[in-house]
Amino acid sequence: MKTIDPSEISYSHLHRMLLTAIAPRPIAFVSTINSNGQPNLSPFSCFNVFGVNPSTLVFSPSRSGRENRLKDTYLNVKEIPEVVINTVTYSMVQQVNLASTEYPRSVNEFLKAGFTPVASEMVKPFRVKESPVQLECKVRQVIETSDRPGSANLVICEVLLMHVSEELLDFKGEIDPRKLDLIGRMGTDYYVHAAGKALFTVEKPKQKTGIGVDSLPEEVRMSGVLTGNDLGKLGNTEILPSAPEVEEVKKSAVFKKLSVENQVSQERLVEAAHKLAHELIARNEVREALRILLAVSRS
Repeated sequence: MKTIDPSEISYSHLHRMLLTAIAPRPIAFVSTINSNGQPNLSPFSCFNVFGVNPSTLVFSPSRSGRENRLKDTYLNVKEIPEVVINTVTYSMVQQVNLASTEYPRSVNEFLKAGFTPVASEMVKPFRVKESPVQLECKVRQVIETSDRPGSANLVICEVLLMHVSEELLDFKGEIDPRKLDLIGRMGTDYYVHAAGKALFTVEKPKQKTGIGVDSLPEEVRMSGVLTGNDLGKLGNTEILPSAPEVEEVKKSAVFKKLSVENQVSQERLVEAAHKLAHELIARNEVREALRILLAVSRS
């Protein structure tokens, strides 16, 4: 591991390292307006949701690292403490990138980037018609971390109204991530497309308590075949298979075939069983995989 002391590298280098390491980040496409009624539209990837009671979204229009200049978005929320946070989909990414240009404050990014402004219902800034999720927010607080170049200005928002395209909703009225087609920000010029094979599910522990990786036999924990993700799934089961369950799997056709094909040595049998368990876990047949693993570790 290379150890890096932030005080020993340039701010630009630190910025690149941090934003590449901490990724992907969601993008807030923020609409604001100043006291003269001039709209502004700009994306920020230093953004996330932090609570729901009250709803708390935070984004940061940081100071310029080169000129220490304040963003127009920051200046606007100090005048009119309201914003609309629009989500960014893959079909919008090039226009959103154009809106990130540091135009003069008098320039309307809706026009420059080709987006359609839609009047909001509870706040003054406009919504972006092309965005499938639009959040009308009031600004509850702005925290300025310092007056130095590259320092963060945390804009803490509360959601007043949420507008969601009905095309995104499933039969339960929930947003289907597979339909949302979001993008995320990586480091430098890289982005990530959160769609297709990039999406996967992970079963949360919720109310059940997994046995933990430490409860698995040492032979399983130290496997040269099973991955960390495999062990995580095995450790998330609530209880180890009983002795009768293990004996039952030993009588199965699959296990007998495994034993016949690898009867040269116990070591070879264990390796083959671990490979089979890895395949079973990939198909979410975790319980069956655990039975196979215990069958060879106890045989």
